[in-house]
Amino acid sequence: MSIRSLVCHVAAFVATLGFVAGAASAHDIPRDVTVQAFVKPEGHTLRVLARVPLRALSDVEFPRRERDFVDLGRVDQALEDAARLLLSNNLEIRENDTPLASPRIVATRMSLEADRSFATYEAALAHVNGPRLPADTSIFWEQGILDVLFEYPIESDRAHFSVHAAFDRLALKVVTSLQFLPPGGAARAYLLEGDAGLVNLDPQWHQAAARFVVLGFQHILGGMDHLLFLLCIVIPFRRARTLIPIVTAFTVAHSITLIAAAYNFGPDALWFPPLIETLIAMSIVYLALENIVSARLGARWIITFLFGLVHGFGFSFGLQHTLQFAGAHLLTSLLAFNVGIELGQLLVLAICVPLLNVLFRHKQAERVGTIVLMVLVAHTAWHWMIERFDVLRQFPWPTFTAAGAASLLRWLILLVVLAAAAWLIPLLRRRGAEAPTAESSER
Repeated sequence: MSIRSLVCHVAAFVATLGFVAGAASAHDIPRDVTVQAFVKPEGHTLRVLARVPLRALSDVEFPRRERDFVDLGRVDQALEDAARLLLSNNLEIRENDTPLASPRIVATRMSLEADRSFATYEAALAHVNGPRLPADTSIFWEQGILDVLFEYPIESDRAHFSVHAAFDRLALKVVTSLQFLPPGGAARAYLLEGDAGLVNLDPQWHQAAARFVVLGFQHILGGMDHLLFLLCIVIPFRRARTLIPIVTAFTVAHSITLIAAAYNFGPDALWFPPLIETLIAMSIVYLALENIVSARLGARWIITFLFGLVHGFGFSFGLQHTLQFAGAHLLTSLLAFNVGIELGQLLVLAICVPLLNVLFRHKQAERVGTIVLMVLVAHTAWHWMIERFDVLRQFPWPTFTAAGAASLLRWLILLVVLAAAAWLIPLLRRRGAEAPTAESSER
């Protein structure tokens, strides 16, 4: 091969690389995109107003004029293609579990990034049906926003509607901000990340309950700190008769604080979540060390109850983002979430108890195995505690206000009542056990 031929091949190869790189950069997937949408059923029509940044629509070519500006006089067909290809084709709406037919594209608009008409449904509807941008507006397609009005035929605006917004391929991270406006009812706002699956916009109680049972089950199995806490509870007491009161105390305790936090009775300060996370790690360290030294059944359920109050707040942090799916059934959803947590705990106990009984068949093996396991658990939880405390101490000390003092007083009263109950219950049980003994001695 001659030198000239070699140079030509190299030049062609470099040009090919440049073309591929240019094409790739022209169709780069954006890092993050927010899709705004309003869903409003009226009579026999369901309207969907949607807004998406055009930089997420790299699969559509827009007509250009000089200096690569969008030719707004010839952009309507491209906008309609983009609306159909990337929005309506990835948006499924169901009426009473029946998928609706493909929508009619009523109007499309290309808007400027500074436009704020999607703050309300009325303003967005007026904007989409209003005048277009002047044809001489200088705008690159990456700087524009696509606004669309879809209309779906429906049987009744009083039906139950659900939405599956599969916009996750528009960017590496996609958030869909959706508002559902039912007739005669309060608007419901949803913030859906990625592909959130099928979402009931106005769920019935059994739909909300089913969803939150699954969420609770997944939450307990996905929380390593909660699982280690359960392991610390199980190891010294592996009989159902002794585990039932301990697990019940934990269930009642975390239910109290979980429900209280959902109804905004807990502190909303930024330092509160890292404080709770630190205390959760501390609870694991304490139980692990107590299991190494000596675990007393009489005191264990009380300690578990107190730590359960802390873990309930931890559960509530994982629940905050998902409460939007509860609809009008907040309490039902919270109880269902607790049911899911208990089902997860029962699964963990059903696996751990027989396995530990097999491992600890001999007394000596039980003692050595308990020490080894608890040292590993304590070591892990200790590092969690140190890391979480480092996060906590970055926040300034809280300043107490009158509202904060009132909230603290309510929680102190609750703790006093719970402490009194914890003191009275064992006392009553002992007296109940002594009464038959006294009667038998008199006979």
